[in-house]
Amino acid sequence: MPAISFDTLAYAKEVEEAGFTRQQAEAFASAQKRLFHEVMSTSELATKFDLNDVHTGLKTEIQEVRAEKLRTELKADIQDVRLEIRKMCTDLTEKMEAGKHEILKWMMGTVVAQTALIVAIIGMAIALVVK
Repeated sequence: MPAISFDTLAYAKEVEEAGFTRQQAEAFASAQKRLFHEVMSTSELATKFDLNDVHTGLKTEIQEVRAEKLRTELKADIQDVRLEIRKMCTDLTEKMEAGKHEILKWMMGTVVAQTALIVAIIGMAIALVVK
């Protein structure tokens, strides 16, 4: 409980100078002191130490909230990147499949053409030898 300094003698003198009797002034001072004591003992007043504790606690909580918000944002960003990578992989796979079919088509055409050329050359060689 924080202490409040109350000078009862100075208070009594001031009241006495205002026109009250010494006995009345002392009674007022005593009553005032008792009132301050009761108010201070029944009320919960915060000290600087209490306020510093609350301030430190709030700072910590704010930092935790900010960190949690950053973690949440980072998780969302990571999820977005994962989705983008999956899409790119799908696109690349589709392009590779299309390219593979194109290569197979050209290879089969080349094999057929080479076979036809070899058959033609063999046919011409046989025709020359038979003649």
